[in-house]
Amino acid sequence: DGCGHTVLGPESGTLTSINYPQTSPNSTVCEWEIRVKPGQRVQLRFGDFDIDDSDSCHSSYLRVHNGIGPTRTEIGKYCGFGFQMDGLIKSRSNEVTVQFMSGTHTSGRGFLASYSTTDKSDLITCLENASHFSEPEFNKYCPAGCVIPFAEISGTIPHGYRDSSSLCMAGVHAGVVSNTLGGQINVVISKGIPYYEGSLANNVTSRVGPLSTSLFTFKTSGCYGTLGMESGVIPDSQITASSVLEWSDQTGQVNIWKPENARLKRPGPPWAAFISDEQQWLQIDLNKEKRITGIITTGSTLPEHYYYVSAYRILYSDDAQKWMVYREPGIDKDKIFQGNTEYYQEVRNNFIPPIIARFVRINPLKWHQKIAMKVELLGCQFSIGRAPKFTMRPPPPNSDNDKNDAFSDDFMHSVRTSLETDKTTFTPEIKNTTVTPSVTKDVALAAVLVPVLVMVFTTLILILVCAWHWRNRKKKTEGTYDLPYWDRAGWWKGMKQFLPTKSADHEETPVRYSSSEASRLRPREVPAMLQTESAEYAQPLVGGMVGALHQRSTFKPEEGQEGSYADRDPYSSPAPELYHAYAEPLPITAPEYATPIVMDMCGHGSAPLGAAPVSTFKAAGAQGALPAGPYDSLSCRTESPASARALYDTPKGQPGPGAAAELLYQVPQGLPH
Repeated sequence: DGCGHTVLGPESGTLTSINYPQTSPNSTVCEWEIRVKPGQRVQLRFGDFDIDDSDSCHSSYLRVHNGIGPTRTEIGKYCGFGFQMDGLIKSRSNEVTVQFMSGTHTSGRGFLASYSTTDKSDLITCLENASHFSEPEFNKYCPAGCVIPFAEISGTIPHGYRDSSSLCMAGVHAGVVSNTLGGQINVVISKGIPYYEGSLANNVTSRVGPLSTSLFTFKTSGCYGTLGMESGVIPDSQITASSVLEWSDQTGQVNIWKPENARLKRPGPPWAAFISDEQQWLQIDLNKEKRITGIITTGSTLPEHYYYVSAYRILYSDDAQKWMVYREPGIDKDKIFQGNTEYYQEVRNNFIPPIIARFVRINPLKWHQKIAMKVELLGCQFSIGRAPKFTMRPPPPNSDNDKNDAFSDDFMHSVRTSLETDKTTFTPEIKNTTVTPSVTKDVALAAVLVPVLVMVFTTLILILVCAWHWRNRKKKTEGTYDLPYWDRAGWWKGMKQFLPTKSADHEETPVRYSSSEASRLRPREVPAMLQTESAEYAQPLVGGMVGALHQRSTFKPEEGQEGSYADRDPYSSPAPELYHAYAEPLPITAPEYATPIVMDMCGHGSAPLGAAPVSTFKAAGAQGALPAGPYDSLSCRTESPASARALYDTPKGQPGPGAAAELLYQVPQGLPH
């Protein structure tokens, strides 16, 4: 009477003392006989060990033996409070006996242990959780029987489970491993979330959980997609049932809860059977064979109709004629799946191993008020060789003496068939195309280097293009006197002033100085002499010889007017103008008045002789006005011999030209003599 929670699977299992994790009762005993496949050995791991050692393991202890029966030999005898047994206890054969003895004691929880075959080196117990491991990803082997009433989990798939949850119990809830068989889990640790949902799946209830620092999920094969009930991929004609509920409401309207209403998450009424008994069924035709890994069910989803199915069987077929009931490997009875506990919640059950079939039937065995449900099948396509059905064949009749042998043969057949099923999912051609590790490293290295090199070369090209573009813009903007290259007409017009003008139409009248000083100057020195006193307003550039000097006004512009060499001078000749597009810069300390006009005066009248000449030069300091008198005359070509001498221009409104021998400086407009 000392045996507690016990699940002895064909390759692994879990066993506890009675009343664990509470104090075990006095004077109890329990013995477990464990057998695995011949040729294998058994290994035992303790998750918790707390047995009273007050009498030095005399009346309370745990003893492990090699073998079963009278010929067994002892491996070890153990007791102690909080005894830490980190290692594994291994047998020398495929059979082990575990004996627990509880004498008179006042405390002690007893023990929890898990076992497996020795090829499962990463065996853990049902008490392990994610916080016991520091790796971000790891693989462990969960034993059978980890759905224990004293363990708790929080969360669900695909969001993840709280780090305080039992790894193996969460694996059963997620449908990764079977509670009857155990199995390998691949765990991934990630950052926690503020809230963990609760759900019911595979007879395991997940609780709502608060915020945690981390969570874990499982890597799976990915064959858990929906097969078309909710989406409508399965047409209504492929959903049938044993009977249909028809009834009239208070208004006299007839309601028919047809089989096609049994689509999960679809609004409206469900499918319901006309008669509620164990002979009713809902059938789904998948149109071809599929790999079916699970099923989700709900009740009526209508608050006013509190109907649901609480237990059911699964049958499957290839032709809808011969039906097989789903059974777990090594179990000689039909598997009963836990259904809903209320009308709205979704409940998931997984098939481990999966079902390979075209037709699926749900056979309700227990229900609340009426048989009513909505369903969805989970799985994926199955296009490779069909796996044999091993859950159909019941064990042959045997005598009581051969019962254990029959169980062993049936289990071996199930394991052998399961291995064959796994092999048929991969063809030899796929295996032969496996990339070697060295090639894989090269491919991974190339996958990293190629994008990096492309980005580097692209960056260099962009830098060169930007530098070239910036250099061109700098060339366009540097220099005040540069001409824009796109203005072809203006460019040619500016270039003509640097070319000698031999055309008669464009030749201007040369300027001659009558004084000996002016006559001694070379033509290139004339502009320098004229600019001895710098003007406030610059003259246009002079191109060519003295004969190309511009006849431009040097008067200071009036208020409101903008001085520009583009404006025509009223005194200029009608000859075409040739001048540079930009003027020379003004000096920093320039005089207020411009330099004297140098121009051909042949076309102007002479001022009266004896008129007082007025200088347009600004006097330096307190220098007085220049004395009146004749100045050097300028010789010019004229058609009238009488006009052999010329004077400087006089302001508007002043007396006419004076003596031909005198030349006056120009007086600014608006100033008195």
